[in-house]
Amino acid sequence: MKKLEDIDRIYFIGIGGIGMSALARYFRFHGKKVSGYDKTETVLTRELVKEGIPVHYTDNPDEAPKDAQLIVYTPAIPGTQRELEFYKKNDYTLVKRSEVLGMITNSSFNICVAGTHGKTTISTMVAHLLRHSGYGCNAFLGGISVNYQSNYWSNERNVCVVEADEYDRSFLRLSPNIAVISAMDPDHLDIYGTAEVMEEAFIEFSGRLKEGGRLFYKYGLKRAAELKGPAKESYSLDNTGADYYATSLKEINGGYVFDIVSRNWKLESVALNMGGLHNVENTIVAAAIAHGLEIEDEKIRSAVAAFRGVKRRFEYVVRNDDWVMVDDYAHHPEELRALITSAKRLFPDRKCTVIFQPHLFTRTRDLADGFAESLDLADETLLLPIYPARELPIEGVSNKMIFDRMTIKDKHMFSKQEVLDYVDNMKGGARLLITAGAGDIDQLVEPLGKKLVKK
Repeated sequence: MKKLEDIDRIYFIGIGGIGMSALARYFRFHGKKVSGYDKTETVLTRELVKEGIPVHYTDNPDEAPKDAQLIVYTPAIPGTQRELEFYKKNDYTLVKRSEVLGMITNSSFNICVAGTHGKTTISTMVAHLLRHSGYGCNAFLGGISVNYQSNYWSNERNVCVVEADEYDRSFLRLSPNIAVISAMDPDHLDIYGTAEVMEEAFIEFSGRLKEGGRLFYKYGLKRAAELKGPAKESYSLDNTGADYYATSLKEINGGYVFDIVSRNWKLESVALNMGGLHNVENTIVAAAIAHGLEIEDEKIRSAVAAFRGVKRRFEYVVRNDDWVMVDDYAHHPEELRALITSAKRLFPDRKCTVIFQPHLFTRTRDLADGFAESLDLADETLLLPIYPARELPIEGVSNKMIFDRMTIKDKHMFSKQEVLDYVDNMKGGARLLITAGAGDIDQLVEPLGKKLVKK
């Protein structure tokens, strides 16, 4: 395979994926001819087209460019995809997204953020802190930064902030100078088979730290003693046994003010203008990384205050006296638990209704008990059908697996249209509405928000 700098024409199969689109933007920025395919048109693919990256939506080898020198694909694309089959059959150079990311970051100083949840917000926070403070970085993110309306940006400083994805063991192609492990809860068992095998992959990831590297991990993480790395430091929301934690926490206007404390450093009066106690914890590790890069305290404090979050991560859609609507990507039981708990704590006097769309048949099958326990924390749950993504249906697996395990009285299994109709008839007056899931539930967010504003 040619070196990346010698390749001029690159084609992406699954270009609408959040990680794929960041790479497409990277190559476009560096003057390459970039185009791609995806199954459906989305807000993100429309943005790519506006930026000069052609995208088509028909799986047709006739539409696929024959002069492409490199084909980048995501493992979420099935092997039976016709364009992928065409390129394989005709001996084109094909690489996975993770391989390309590994090549790009091979010679840079890398801050790589891993974890079954939290990694998108932490990596976006770190990249924002470095950008806002003037330190500078290149960012490859797994979500859209609200501050910059992008999941990629570049800078002349040879520093990369990378969201390290555990799916398909992608993160094992990265070589971090600084690494974060935020969570190792069971997920992607269709890939790993067991929770233990998945945990071993995270341990292996920690072993990929470069000489002199630094690992930050969440305090109390299972198998933390087995994590590798020349320097290891823990962080926690409020456990004083951790190396970094928060004190003097106050909830103010749907956000928080707190101090960050470590053995030899204290950052006082940090203001985070987004909800979720888990996001306070995410801020702690992001600030610790910035401090380790010798960014001044006042610049860190200013950057945190200016951070507007990540699209679909505890994102306020509506906030008024009658209604608060929060949208979140939560698609794992622990993410749901953190989301619902934090939202109810911020708005304790409001009835909490959660609209949840399960993501993947395998995840629903493997974690149904956990989903039910988390959703029982709501006052009312509206459960959508499973979003299959890359999977084919599994006999006996449906949203009913979760529904039957839930113990709250107010629970419903609805289609998207039934959800819209149901919300139409809801009475206002101190209500909290949460939409959650990693599928296409985001298509409901705007129409639901408009309905609430009209009410």
